[in-house]
Amino acid sequence: MKYTETHEWIEEQGSAATVGVSDYAQKELGDIVYIELPQKGIQVKAGDVVCVLESTKAAADVYSPVSGTISAVNEKLKEQPELINRSAESEGWIYKIQVSSPQELEKLLDKKEYYKK
Repeated sequence: MKYTETHEWIEEQGSAATVGVSDYAQKELGDIVYIELPQKGIQVKAGDVVCVLESTKAAADVYSPVSGTISAVNEKLKEQPELINRSAESEGWIYKIQVSSPQELEKLLDKKEYYKK
């Protein structure tokens, strides 16, 4: 698992990857009450805003850690956005992406580097 400075995580599975927000991010946001999921099939570049999380405290943009095409979204989050609070780095994943520039993964932080900040 790799992390971004903006608190997203990405787990690579070959040419595909799963993306979500870090446990730290969900704690800072508080109770997630709504998520605007990204559209399946759209192409994104690293750093693009792909969706918005709304919590009892604030709204927060979620950025794509890498470039590629969104291949799936976690539909469970429409009915259960609180999954992000309960399990941010597993069941609360947000979307899957077909990675078009694998070298972008090398620029991301590993878990030790991320949680050191």
